[in-house]
Amino acid sequence: MRYTTSVTKGLTSSKAEEVLERDGPNELLPPKGTPEYVKFARQLAGGLQCLMWVAAVICFIAFGIEFSRGTLGCFDDLYLAITLITVVVVTGCFGYYQEFKSTNIIASFKNLVPQQALVIRDGQKNQINAMDLVVGDLVEIKGGDRVPADIRIIFAQGCKVDNSSLTGESEPQSKTPECTHENPLETKNIAFFSTTCLEGVATGTVINTGDRTIIGRIASLASGVGNEKTPIAIEIEHFVDIIAGLAIFFGFTFFVVAMFIGYAFLEAMIFFMAIVVAYVPEGLLATVTVCLSLTAKRLARKNCVVKNLEAVETLGSTSVICSDKTGTLTQNRMTVAHLWFDNVIHAADTTEDQSGQSFDQSSETWRSLARVAGLCNRAIFKPNQESLIVVGDASETALLKFTELAIGNMMEYRERFKKVVEVPFNSTNKFQLSVHELEDPMDLRYLLVMKGAPERILERCSTILIKGQEMPLDEQWRESFQTAYMDLGSLGERVLGFCHIYLNENEFPRGYKFDSDEMNFTTSGLCFAGLISMIDPPRATVPDAVMKCRTAGIRVVMVTGDHPITARAIAANVGIITEGSETVEDIATRKRIPVEQVNRRDARACVISGGQLKDMSSEELDEALRSHPEMVFARTSPQQKLIIVESCQRLGSIVAVTGDGVNDSPALKKADIGIAMGIAGSDAAKNAADMILLDDNFASIVTGVEQGRLIFDNLKKSIAYTLTKNIPELTPYLIYITVSVPLPLGCITILMIELATDIFPSVSLAYEKAESDIMHLKPRNPRKDRLVNESLAAYSYFQIGAIQSFAGFTDYFTAMAQEGWYPLLCVGLRSHWEDVHLQDLQDSYGQEWWVSVIEICQIADVLIRKTRRLSIFQQGFFRSVDVDSMEQMSLTPYIQSYTPCYVSFMKGWGQWWFVPIPYGILIFVYDEIRKLGVRRHPGSWWDQELYY
Repeated sequence: MRYTTSVTKGLTSSKAEEVLERDGPNELLPPKGTPEYVKFARQLAGGLQCLMWVAAVICFIAFGIEFSRGTLGCFDDLYLAITLITVVVVTGCFGYYQEFKSTNIIASFKNLVPQQALVIRDGQKNQINAMDLVVGDLVEIKGGDRVPADIRIIFAQGCKVDNSSLTGESEPQSKTPECTHENPLETKNIAFFSTTCLEGVATGTVINTGDRTIIGRIASLASGVGNEKTPIAIEIEHFVDIIAGLAIFFGFTFFVVAMFIGYAFLEAMIFFMAIVVAYVPEGLLATVTVCLSLTAKRLARKNCVVKNLEAVETLGSTSVICSDKTGTLTQNRMTVAHLWFDNVIHAADTTEDQSGQSFDQSSETWRSLARVAGLCNRAIFKPNQESLIVVGDASETALLKFTELAIGNMMEYRERFKKVVEVPFNSTNKFQLSVHELEDPMDLRYLLVMKGAPERILERCSTILIKGQEMPLDEQWRESFQTAYMDLGSLGERVLGFCHIYLNENEFPRGYKFDSDEMNFTTSGLCFAGLISMIDPPRATVPDAVMKCRTAGIRVVMVTGDHPITARAIAANVGIITEGSETVEDIATRKRIPVEQVNRRDARACVISGGQLKDMSSEELDEALRSHPEMVFARTSPQQKLIIVESCQRLGSIVAVTGDGVNDSPALKKADIGIAMGIAGSDAAKNAADMILLDDNFASIVTGVEQGRLIFDNLKKSIAYTLTKNIPELTPYLIYITVSVPLPLGCITILMIELATDIFPSVSLAYEKAESDIMHLKPRNPRKDRLVNESLAAYSYFQIGAIQSFAGFTDYFTAMAQEGWYPLLCVGLRSHWEDVHLQDLQDSYGQEWWVSVIEICQIADVLIRKTRRLSIFQQGFFRSVDVDSMEQMSLTPYIQSYTPCYVSFMKGWGQWWFVPIPYGILIFVYDEIRKLGVRRHPGSWWDQELYY
């Protein structure tokens, strides 16, 4: 493409305006979001809400017809319709508010865009808004600047750019005008939009702006990834389908039976509506939202911010974590890891506080090595700062911090060794050197110090420093050097060599004019001081977190843009590749056979580079993930990260992806749950993620997994508790319509039970602690371990629900018998009982008899739901939330029985509410026996049928 750009004068202003008009501003357009009104509508019209809307419409129709006929009690239908609509609207508003509050955290990509750019137009340098840059503009960047667009380098001097947020590489990348690779991400003559220039200067031509830049393509790739349903959303949808199906089935059955035995169409429809109201757990919608919100707040206190409430449980279901390396598993800072001097490899302190060193610092060789590392170094501490902030590239920053801890104040130390001349590192020489005056004013010699690629440094040396003495660099010492170099390189560390020489004072007297371009001084015959290797070390808490994940049955896969050797070394350090695990290459080396002859299934670990992944089919990638429990992917592109996530999902895994860079955003979006880093994370990553770790600590994920598993257990308990009372609410209508007894329980009373007495106990179960060490259990299988399964339904409906129904019949018929209405007399009494023309029957339904049964039995029910496996005596009986909810439940029968407004509204009288207490005790004892059998006989028929 021709840009018609002058390499000295840049574009003309008129040409720039023309291109700006054509391409638009240099900015990233934020992804389109779901309109707020659509979010609100979803809260009002999803799943169970639709059934409640239908029931409300039926109630309005019934009220209209009965009111026109002058039917007594027609206002009951109006009250019920208004109550149902109120329930739907209130729970919908609550759910929308929680979603709005949780998702209104991240704006978009705008913080990534530099505000100003230095551009050359019409031969003049001007600072302009970066949004006004166009393709063809001539731009200058310097150390500390963010690159304002994708630019093709045409001039560079010591320019290094930090690509870590884009490619995942910790090491700064040198930029030169030469094209070094056909892959744009790896060539040295392109600098990318939003990356940071660490040092040096460069001039380049803009080749892409806005959404057409590499970061723009990644952003559009992320926004183009569809949102999959979360596991908890699938579970709730599954539960809603079951409840809706049962409600419609039983409602329609009662409707047909009512029509068959002679009821009018309107009365039969009211029966249908009553069954729906009895069967739909109206308080469940609020309960699920509250449970998720409570857990999200709990995680927020532990530095995990949840943007999507449903992501809370998804994390608990996670079976695979695809983790970025740089900044997530590691500290995102190069640190000195090992030193080789005096023919010994010494380990340095790589902890985050670097509190101490484990090697002997009294050696003269060490002092010389430290002096070279400190002086041949362009990094500096930023002045006038409360904390020590280093300005410089990653390697020199690591060396400066290391020597500061080892020697002391490096800024003062450097002042004692005044720098005379410096030759910066370049890709041709592969070394950096500087010449210094000595601190002793009487010693007029100059000290030349040099560092660089070890093999380049060694070839310039003739001696080696051993225990403070210069020894000839013979073949034996060269072999020792080569062995140490290979050992350090195999650890995935970046190795630098260091040497020095005292320049002859006769040849280079004080005042000598050193020329860095001509290098009119000695650069050979130097004395080799040693090797220093650096690595971006793991976070201190990561190995333990990875071990906990493995114990919990969660597979951790590293996906990084870094070099395969480095990636493998870090994976081994943090436990992703365990001790003793071999790759195909390791087996081939051990057996001394070609790699092709190794059975790949014998290798437990596998490291796959981006180049290898590019040549693999989907089936081959799936097979690799199946065959190798320990996986590392290195040198991957954003698209390849996406492919890896999709492969894991094809294998049936619930995938969590962690990351902090722009390159992670497509995979974060595609994953079942995306987890971004809050401190080092780019806005693109945060925008694509479902959860943000405020402390950037991989270990926080373990806390999230535990909380996610706990919320699934607690939701299961809450749903089991809520479903149980459906049977004692349904059976009154069963006997009412089949044997024509007076109705023991009205629709409005059912709603009062659902809303006034059930929500608090349901929510209280969200506060339950884990029954056992849930982090030693395998992740649940979404296809088998459903939120609502056959065992839960059978236990809630046909065991505990049946006991409550039997208690209700006992209380109801006993109370009726006391007034002279023995059970056989009640059969067929309904038509006389409701006949407004008969005055010899007292027109009261006495519904408090049945209400008191449900309330008392549900107190026992909420107690037994505290655990599914452990005895309640092991878990503990009460906590404040449980006590409050049970006090509220126990007071409800009193209020409903003795408050005048309740008596007239619900047609109740206060008596016979002590009868269900023995049944509550029976429920408690029965469940303790069930739990005992489950614990004593795991895997047995008892366990399979009665453990829900």
